[in-house]
Amino acid sequence: MRTPLRPLTRRGLLTGTLGSAAMLATAGALAGCGTKGAQQTEAGCVSEDLSGTEKKLAFSNWPQYMDVDDKNESKRPSLDAFVTSSGVQVTYTEDINDNNEFFGKVQNQLAACQGTGRDIIVLTDWMAARMIRLGWIQKLDPAKIPNVTANLLPSLLNRSFDPENRISIPWQSGLAGLAYNGGVTKEIRTVDELLTRPDLKGKVTALSEMRDTMGLLLQSNGHDSANFTTAQFDDALNKLKKAVDSGQIRKFTGNDYAPDLAKGDIAACVGWSGDIIQLSSENEKIKFVAPDSGVMLFSDNMMVPNKATHRANAEELINYYYQPAVAAKLAAYVNYICPVKGAQAEMEKIDPELAANPLVFPDDALLSRSKVFMALDEKQEKEYEGKFQQVIGA
Repeated sequence: MRTPLRPLTRRGLLTGTLGSAAMLATAGALAGCGTKGAQQTEAGCVSEDLSGTEKKLAFSNWPQYMDVDDKNESKRPSLDAFVTSSGVQVTYTEDINDNNEFFGKVQNQLAACQGTGRDIIVLTDWMAARMIRLGWIQKLDPAKIPNVTANLLPSLLNRSFDPENRISIPWQSGLAGLAYNGGVTKEIRTVDELLTRPDLKGKVTALSEMRDTMGLLLQSNGHDSANFTTAQFDDALNKLKKAVDSGQIRKFTGNDYAPDLAKGDIAACVGWSGDIIQLSSENEKIKFVAPDSGVMLFSDNMMVPNKATHRANAEELINYYYQPAVAAKLAAYVNYICPVKGAQAEMEKIDPELAANPLVFPDDALLSRSKVFMALDEKQEKEYEGKFQQVIGA
């Protein structure tokens, strides 16, 4: 069965916890954390694995990002099955509500090569890249995660911050693209339409997540959002500024655009696929659009932080969730892109409608137009985020 529209999606929590100005201040304060004293190396911060004698695991994740039993929400069927089959006792905690906020929770320990009490953490691409850059994440043993090697979607291979898939493994993925409410406007197909069409003036929102909004604009200008120059970023930013100055864009949002789109208070927007699946289950006139110029692909990634003492147990869980049947059970609940090859066939047994949904199982044509935003160094992150916030008025 399709899950009902939930009041706040996982992706919405990413930007919903902090206001844009607060996020900018936090990001600015944390951007300097790669300076001396915080950086670690594999040789300088050695972690001991006690998995051989301690069959336990501490797993930190986002809310609403694990399947639960319809009749008893304290039960998590796929995770409970792992505990039964492996004998590994899992302490599962939904204590990640925002990437920057969580970074603030653990930065002092990780910067000092101290344990956080967590064996698996799940963070979005750009934060995963930051932690990897700081040397705070343990490498995984490919021999212990053969299902990942066999079943990870090709579109998620060779990511710039982890080209060998040795440090961060996608938990779920999603797309940032365009969306519109067909009850109040005609079809929209391109970013340029969103930013310039007269009938949409004042009825458009865009995302306050810089990587998603700017990634789409970079691609609409013919630039590669996975590999661009400062001049190309500025070119796309000027395009956005014109739309802001003209009044075409009403505001920039986290996922609070979703109820406005559902009610028809806005006609079109930059939005996230997980939100639109849920909205369209209630109103089929709400559509997600992947423009021909391309969409942004993001992932939330499982990682083992330094000083975590149960890496092998974590690898066993990661490998378990890359079984197609298990991945399908999880995807049927969370409604984001399943990163596991073979899960679509398994989903047909659970929910044929979801199995046919390209926002959960994108076809090769869509994936070929999907890009992961370029990994930024500290200087770029501060520069680009600052410029973007100036334009959106945060």
